[in-house]
Amino acid sequence: MESQNAANPAAPQPLLDRLAAVPAMAPGRRRLVVLMGQLGDFDSLEYAQALAAAWPRLQAAGIALLAIAIGNDAGAERFCRYTGLPRQCLQVDATPALHEALGLYAGLQTSLGPWPALLLMCAGIGSPGTLAEVLRGYSGDRQAPPRLELPLFNLVGRGYQRPFELATVRLQNMVEVLGRWRTYVPTDDHLTQRGGTFLLDGDDSLLYSHRDTGILGFSATMARPLSFLEPWLEAAAG
Repeated sequence: MESQNAANPAAPQPLLDRLAAVPAMAPGRRRLVVLMGQLGDFDSLEYAQALAAAWPRLQAAGIALLAIAIGNDAGAERFCRYTGLPRQCLQVDATPALHEALGLYAGLQTSLGPWPALLLMCAGIGSPGTLAEVLRGYSGDRQAPPRLELPLFNLVGRGYQRPFELATVRLQNMVEVLGRWRTYVPTDDHLTQRGGTFLLDGDDSLLYSHRDTGILGFSATMARPLSFLEPWLEAAAG
């Protein structure tokens, strides 16, 4: 679910309380706060890769960035080396206490535990939009930018996301995570936890928010996950 309100309501108090302990996220400037699930969640890696690519533009626009994920410091170090997300922009929590305080979706809950619930969500149960997004990764998307500069994909075309291109990126991310599972996911308790995105103005009002409703749903516009930032990035570019 995505919202952008002309009235600019105040950001949620639990989020403001957390930012109050982070000097780089003090009021007086725009701040982008991204809550992720587990560091090893495929959404987390894909979102972090998009943020890393946009980092120079965020800096130029004066937008501070903070990502908060579930994990530990060892996982955070590996996560940032792999995705390119600046380490100073990532904090990790052992539990989703802040996610819960913000009312973010905990994912499908079953009596069988987190793994069966996660597999059901991957099949689209309790996770709207997941199957369509998986299919987009295989079919390609002419509205999305390319992700890989490989001769095989360039034979198909240039300037857009070719068939199997995004699926290949996701496969690379999966290989990375599964090969270092306990580094990225110290405990399986919170596998289904979803995240959210909050863009705050300098006065702590909320310019934009998105609350994830399923796997591969970390943005309302997955073809261009950071398109919600364009009004502020373009204004800064002049």
